[in-house]
Amino acid sequence: MGFNIQPYGIQSMLKEGHKHLSGLDEAVLKNIDACKQLSTITRTSLGPNGMNKMVINHLDKLFVTNDAGTIVNELEVQHPAAKVLVLAGKAQQEEIGDGANLTISFAGELLQGAEELIRMGLHPSEIISGYTKAINKTVQILDELVEDGSDNMDVRDKEQVISRMKAAVASKQFGQEDIICSLVADACIQVCPKNPANFNVDNVRVAKLLGGGLHNSTVVRGLVLKSDAVGTIKQAEKAKVAVFASGVDTSATETKGTVLIHTAEQLENYSKTEEAKVEELIKAVADSGAKVIVSGGAVGEMALHFCERYKLMVLKISSKFELRRFCRTTGSVAMLKLCQPNPDDLGYVDSVSVQEIGGVRVTIVKNEEGGNSVATVVLRGSTDSILDDLERAVDDGVNTYKAMCRDSRFVPGAAATEIELAKRVKDFSFKETGLDQYAIAKFAESFEMIPRTLAENAGLNAMEIISSLYAEHASGNAKVGIDLEEGICKDVSTLSIWDLHVTKLFALKYAADAACTVLRVDQIIMAKPAGGPRREQPAGGMDED
Repeated sequence: MGFNIQPYGIQSMLKEGHKHLSGLDEAVLKNIDACKQLSTITRTSLGPNGMNKMVINHLDKLFVTNDAGTIVNELEVQHPAAKVLVLAGKAQQEEIGDGANLTISFAGELLQGAEELIRMGLHPSEIISGYTKAINKTVQILDELVEDGSDNMDVRDKEQVISRMKAAVASKQFGQEDIICSLVADACIQVCPKNPANFNVDNVRVAKLLGGGLHNSTVVRGLVLKSDAVGTIKQAEKAKVAVFASGVDTSATETKGTVLIHTAEQLENYSKTEEAKVEELIKAVADSGAKVIVSGGAVGEMALHFCERYKLMVLKISSKFELRRFCRTTGSVAMLKLCQPNPDDLGYVDSVSVQEIGGVRVTIVKNEEGGNSVATVVLRGSTDSILDDLERAVDDGVNTYKAMCRDSRFVPGAAATEIELAKRVKDFSFKETGLDQYAIAKFAESFEMIPRTLAENAGLNAMEIISSLYAEHASGNAKVGIDLEEGICKDVSTLSIWDLHVTKLFALKYAADAACTVLRVDQIIMAKPAGGPRREQPAGGMDED
């Protein structure tokens, strides 16, 4: 008689095929290790001298960028603990639009400090309590470091906007920040509503056109559509616009029918009635006063013929998001089927014209007196990946503008803030009596990661830079940061490198939260993955047959 042996312990409770990791060594330290790997990837891309990463995603699309938000999005991180860091980076990217790299790198640094403390024998809960005290203290100190007079800002003053935006853009495109900031500031100030807090990032568009260089880039008040006009009429001034979402064409009938035609006259009359119907529809649109027709779908040949006859300019916008934006720019209402539009549904444009930029025909829709609710930055560059990277830099600039519309306070950049935080949090740790003082001291040390990384990425001696920064800050110069070009420590106000207070605040908060979340995990229980066995890849060298 063979007894089938019953499993015992946790095996008896869960389905077979599950994995169960528990304890410090298996769960906590493994999680920390995965997070450290992730932050090592992003860290070398931190700051103006950050290196680019070449990421090829699952669709074989190539990204060459140093934007941490893009990198972690495309990496498809599998490890659950590292995913927590990715989510923190994404939250930062969506909330502020800049500083994802700081969030992920700082969280990784905090976890590395936690690992050392765990190996020394501290319990994770003591580390968490220390980190929580430290982040609360950090938030207090950050408020004290805010530059005087930076809270009252005119968001329509280009100089002030550029000074706050420069650091965010320079970290993506070092050396070209002056050109990009000027473009972005122009575009943002044009579309800034009466109440700046309602600034919408979506109103600053980017059109990427190959050829030329960054110095050929311009800002257009209105939309730039990367398509030519349909038909021969290429421009219209001060025109009314009718938008048809479904396309300008004869509609097919619901039911199938058969028409028996006996003579040639019947055949002629049959096609004439169709023509008359189309002409009637197009004439109705022309009579309503519209000079431009925008179609969301296909434009039929017969319909186009009559549009030409009635001197209507025809544009085709296939993307429904772009169509929505067009409606917002011109103040028109998209109609579902081809019919005579109501006067209220018509939009208005100052000018629509087809221009050729770098061999590409684009349609420029300007609406300056109307809502002027959209501005487009036309970027020029030699390759697609350069254009993509420029677009990310513009994106960061626009998001920074949005953040400064809500809260325009700024703190010294170039790692001056971090060293000051490190110094003050360290002093705070000496006043604590419990075991969590070690965690607070580690939290303070973690701030050194930023000047160290900035110095290493620029090829400077990190130890020298950090010690001279500490020396300067100890003697009371709280605004001394790293001048990366000359490789020495300098007062930030002479370099005019400022970071937005909200960006720093959220980045450090999210990083501390993510680190504490990872530390709170003490067991990992994974169910057996669904689905059958993996399909083996066929051996190479064989064809389909």
